[in-house]
Parts: sequence; structure tokens; C-alpha cells
Amino acid sequence: MNYKLLILLIAIACFSFTGSESFKSQQLKYNRVGTAYKEKWDTIKSRLTKAGVDSSHFEILLRVFKNESKMEVWAKSKNISQFKLIHTYDICRSSGGLGPKRREGDGQVPEGFYHVSAFQPSSEFYLALQVSYPNKADLINGDKARPGGDIMIHGNCVTIGCMPMTDDKIKEIYLMAVEARNNGQQSIPIYIFPTHMDDNGMALLKKTSEYSSNSVFWDNLKTGYTYFESKKTIPIVTIDDKGNYCFK
Repeated sequence: MNYKLLILLIAIACFSFTGSESFKSQQLKYNRVGTAYKEKWDTIKSRLTKAGVDSSHFEILLRVFKNESKMEVWAKSKNISQFKLIHTYDICRSSGGLGPKRREGDGQVPEGFYHVSAFQPSSEFYLALQVSYPNKADLINGDKARPGGDIMIHGNCVTIGCMPMTDDKIKEIYLMAVEARNNGQQSIPIYIFPTHMDDNGMALLKKTSEYSSNSVFWDNLKTGYTYFESKKTIPIVTIDDKGNYCFK
């Protein structure tokens, strides 16, 4: 066989092998992810099964409520349209107050419609999922030059603008995100609200000192909140030129 042709075939074979490696396999190269699977997968699988969700092929959605310091994990089987609530986690520490993040250094947790933009299996905060802040709405409505960033859902229970869990709980959230991505979910939604935006929640917001400056923004978020509450499906979220969220 021609020597150059042999080298080419070997290179193609190596490329094909590397390219076929699953996202989960890549993540399992990190000790913390492997440990999380050993400790937590049976618990996760049991919760999914109890909710009627196929644990071998599912998608997830995360919802955060700042006032309540809670994070919900919703999931659905791949061939089903509606999500089901799987578990609610306590956010173990918080910074800032009600209202969106508008600039670097304000200590605020963002509010809006985001997705997981990166997985960090060896984070200094144990395990971390990066939030896609700032999005287009944040850049239009906030400080365009210094909007801030590096917003995470992570372990280690410390924060300035993030949503920290204990190391024990981030293992579960991180694994569900790994499984969802491994099964083809390229965009994992993260919805961050000031509170539950039902009638009681909106009445609470109207009593706060932040309401006058955020009322229009919160009414916009409420539209997306109500969409998911009523349909339990992911809306198509776009952002117009004025920085408003649009749902369909």
C-alpha cells in the first residue's frame, strides 16, 4: 500500500473515533462527574421514573425563583411535549435583590430567559453550569460596555450574582444536564424570575420598592411565565429591538 495513503487512512480513522465520542464520555473523564454518577444516578433515575419520564432519553428545563431561593428542575421524555416537575432545590446563598442584572459589579442575579452556555466539570466551585448572560435583552437594557458575566449555577455555596447549590445538590443538577445534552438537547433553558409570577407573586412585587422601575420588565417576564405554566412546553423565545422578550 502507498505509504502516504496509509497515513491518510490512519488519520481518518483516528478522527472518526474521536468525533464519535459522546458528550457524556467526555464529561466522565473528570473525576467529579464520575463520582456524581456513582453517588446520584440511582436517585435521579428513580425520580424520573416516578414522574413517568424516560430516564434513558429526556430533556430538562430549569426555573429559578429569587425571592423564594428555589430552583426547579423539569423534565420530559424525548417524544413527549409537556414537562413534569422532577425536583425543587434550595439555593443555598444569594446576593443582590429583586430586579434584573444591569451592570458589572451590581451583585444582582439576572432575571430573564437564558440557557446553559457551558459545562464546567472542574470548576473552582466544584461543578458549574454557565448561564447565557448577558443576552440581547440585557445588552439593550443594561450597561452595554460592562454588563458583567460569568453567571453560574454551581456548588460550593458562595456567590456574587450566581445561583449556588451545595456540592451534594449540584451533582444531581449537573448530571441531569449532562444526560439531556448527551441525548441531543442542544439548548437547555434556564428561566430566572423574581418570584412566582401568579396573582400572589405579582401582588408581592407591587409592594416592593423595586416595582416602579421594573414593572414593565416584570410584566414582560410574566407573559413567558404564564406560557409555561399553562402549557408546560418550551416557547420559542425571541428578543425584539427594544429588548423585550417575545413568546410563541
